[in-house]
Amino acid sequence: MKELPHTHSCFVCGESNAAGLRLRFETNGDLVLTRFIPGPAHVGFKQTVHGGLISAVLDEIMVWACAVQTKQFAYCAELKVRFLRPLRPNQTAIGSGKMTADRRGKIFEAQSELQDQAGAALATATGKYMPVKKEDLRGLAEEFVGDASWLFGK
Repeated sequence: MKELPHTHSCFVCGESNAAGLRLRFETNGDLVLTRFIPGPAHVGFKQTVHGGLISAVLDEIMVWACAVQTKQFAYCAELKVRFLRPLRPNQTAIGSGKMTADRRGKIFEAQSELQDQAGAALATATGKYMPVKKEDLRGLAEEFVGDASWLFGK
């Protein structure tokens, strides 16, 4: 598995975002994986992690899955999440995702899942992603921590 770069400011992976989750991602070139251990501050209902945070993690996994396959970053155009079981604070969740389709470079499709440590699905998602335009990438390179040159054609 290869560790993927992360950013300074992203809510999900940003190392300098004090309010963020600071997750790290890795890939085997096809599948993207992460480990998420939510804290008590991440609850919605009592002892249940907020669905919006779960959705953000699933979305980020799919963004990275598309980036790994296409060498392009993309914005979420559509996100569908199915919540199957509650995720509890301090419970370890394993996230995985992969790109499932490239619609002529205009839309990427992906799927992701969060599982508990026993392998039971907690939530699943599918998403559609629009590639970031080349002119919008100019300031993005300095946002990364770690080697992201493979994402920018360097």
